[in-house]
Amino acid sequence: MNTPASAALLAGLLLIAGCGAQVEDGAAAARTVTVKRCGQDIEYTTPRRAVAYEGGSADKLFALGLTEHVHGYVMPPANPPVTESPWASEYAKVKFLSDDLLNRELVVDAKADLVVAGWRSGFSDQRGITPAILDGLKIQSFMHTESCFNYPGHPERVTPFDALYTDLERLGRIFGVEERARTLVEGYRKRVEAVRAQAPQGEPVPVFLYDSGTDKPFTAGRQVPPNDIIRFAGGRNIFGELDARWSEVTWEAVVQAKPEVIIILDYGDKPAEEKIKFLKEFPTTAKLPAVVNDRFYVLDYNEGISGPRNVDGLEGFAAYLRELDA
Repeated sequence: MNTPASAALLAGLLLIAGCGAQVEDGAAAARTVTVKRCGQDIEYTTPRRAVAYEGGSADKLFALGLTEHVHGYVMPPANPPVTESPWASEYAKVKFLSDDLLNRELVVDAKADLVVAGWRSGFSDQRGITPAILDGLKIQSFMHTESCFNYPGHPERVTPFDALYTDLERLGRIFGVEERARTLVEGYRKRVEAVRAQAPQGEPVPVFLYDSGTDKPFTAGRQVPPNDIIRFAGGRNIFGELDARWSEVTWEAVVQAKPEVIIILDYGDKPAEEKIKFLKEFPTTAKLPAVVNDRFYVLDYNEGISGPRNVDGLEGFAAYLRELDA
């Protein structure tokens, strides 16, 4: 015969079990877990009002099925329209907070309990919104592992695609959807390996990624996703030895490398067509093999910054290289 005390204990146990069962289904009960943030152990409580900065941050959360934990997103004008995203329907379910750069006032006004962004591409000393500042405000923060390469004080060096997998696994732990994260990462790894298995044989084609710049070009070093996209597809980033993320180089170095393919990073305020026109008309680049042979590949902005669409960018560029090799 159950006593009132034993009945209450049983009800409590059932309630706890029920909460735990809900975690993988998306309605996660609040819990605390310790996860790395750029080499530093951070204690996280399950977020309910996450704010994502740029497409890469929001895409990671949406890919993990965490829409109901996302309060809103900040999307600067350079980003392509969210209606073009594979997760367009998820963007429509949360709030568009601003098209400005990430700032502390916006985050506080949104009553955010987690901010997801990259170092320098979101978090910034100059703008007064850093993980340390948010820690002081009792607002949790998560930084893209790829951007930890130049984060002061807590360096973490991970190759770009491995950084994507790391982020998904860490966010999976923070939100209590570890199994979902594992499944997602396994799927991405299989797609990447399928591409690598089909890469053209022989000497890798030299590839130059052109982000922007006329006096000096801005390009991708070894610490950002396009470097992995190029090498996994069977190419060679002409600035792949540059131990940096996004960096300014010289036109002389580009000319000396003789790129046979140019990737154009396409984003809102600097359309790909304008960049291609410039490279064709600029005397210094007009005679590059890639320009003479009209070998330009347009990479979407969100395929080039850390996020799930890196895998789409890899598959697209790999198909382009295979066509050239055919």
